[in-house]
Amino acid sequence: MDIITLLYGRQQREWQNKANCTGVDPDLFFPERGASTREAKAVCHGCVVRDDCLDYALANGEKFGIWGGLSERERRRLRRERTACQGAPVVASAS
Repeated sequence: MDIITLLYGRQQREWQNKANCTGVDPDLFFPERGASTREAKAVCHGCVVRDDCLDYALANGEKFGIWGGLSERERRRLRRERTACQGAPVVASAS
């Protein structure tokens, strides 16, 4: 058992081992309100596990930080869009 699991009860997910952010200062991904997110998003750009990271954040309701290259505001918008698409009726095209 590693220290993270011991302290927080979380086990590292396999995808995290492949993330571009491994070894990067975590503070970069949790900027002060109003501060730029450009550097954090640059680390995420091209990351092979970006979708896994974003899915994790969405599934776990992460409210802070940059996850999968998106800020909380961007994740909220994505959740709303996904919810709207799921609730929209399917309309058959007239052919």
